[in-house]
Amino acid sequence: VFLPRLGMGGMLALPPGQGPHQVGCTDVMVGHTQQGLFLRLFYPCLPRAGAVQPLWIPRPEYCGGLADVTLGRRWCSALLSIAIGSCRVPVSWNEPLKPCSSGYPLIIFSHGLGAFRTLYSSTCTELASWGFVVAALEHRDRSAATTYFCTAEAGTEEWIPFQRVPQGQKEFYFRNKQVHQRARECVRALRLFQGIAGGRTDPSIAHQGWDLSVLKDNLDLTKVAVMGHSFGGVTAVLALVKEPSFRCAVALDAWMFPLENLLYPEVPKPVLFINTEKFQTPESVAKMKRLSCRNSQTRIVTVLGTVHEDQTDFAFLPGRLFSRIFGRRGPLDPHEALAITSRAALAFLQRHLELQEEFGQWDELLEGVGASVVPGAPFGPSRL
Repeated sequence: VFLPRLGMGGMLALPPGQGPHQVGCTDVMVGHTQQGLFLRLFYPCLPRAGAVQPLWIPRPEYCGGLADVTLGRRWCSALLSIAIGSCRVPVSWNEPLKPCSSGYPLIIFSHGLGAFRTLYSSTCTELASWGFVVAALEHRDRSAATTYFCTAEAGTEEWIPFQRVPQGQKEFYFRNKQVHQRARECVRALRLFQGIAGGRTDPSIAHQGWDLSVLKDNLDLTKVAVMGHSFGGVTAVLALVKEPSFRCAVALDAWMFPLENLLYPEVPKPVLFINTEKFQTPESVAKMKRLSCRNSQTRIVTVLGTVHEDQTDFAFLPGRLFSRIFGRRGPLDPHEALAITSRAALAFLQRHLELQEEFGQWDELLEGVGASVVPGAPFGPSRL
């Protein structure tokens, strides 16, 4: 058993956003069936003294899901709870939205396999601090470590556990079905915000103490992007095919395997692929290159000294805890990796959402120019 020796050294320290805005956060659940939506919203907020910071792992059940997915040992759940269950995200829970007369651009964010809505809080917080509203989905295709919905009977929850590929089933077909469901959830999330902007609020939205209608005049839904990590990266690419309102996608270490080949010619918009050094396969990169051949605005860059998990909040776990769960971490400082990733994303978003910001100062990252970043995708030994 590896956790108790960590003591208080096991605490996670997520960085606050580096942009000019304070960041607020709330959860949004829509509907009373599995076909509804669940997401965590990060947004520029008005700072107030005494604001509460939300838990990083929102419920103990998520520790059980994580222990099962990452360690294959559900019995480690209680130990995982001790190590990370009290960690908090450096954002303000349910604080008021900071008004924006021109409207904030919107990013829909899709998590990776075995993750859930809060495990990319560092990236989502960073983007929100630069003036974005970020909706981090929790997918219900059984790719989340676990998730739940609230049935119409008051107070009744139904949990949706993680599912491994069933025996005898080809992984491609199983994952392909999931990626299509995930992309549809991204589109449904956009529809939710389009409805709010049009003055329609869904009566099935669970009341969380934060009024979504305040977004009505504070979003610019002509400026919408989709983003994700790993399974979420390829989800973002597919969402571009399904929904013309998404103007571009940012794919962090995209796992390209689940997307059928005939869809590649259909991807109409530019994609920024930000890869880590040790994850991608030649097959996956070949698929990215197919997209970059078709769209001159698509970019592929690699952040040196990083591994796949370095693009999640787990990068900010103490080294010993990280290595026990995931193996070796990349040598690049996680704060540096987050800065490179978010600045490249901001430069790309400015370019393709036509933002009037200062993010163009990081344009060279899109060409793979800068410390710890290179163009294209070098091949280390793949972790796939």
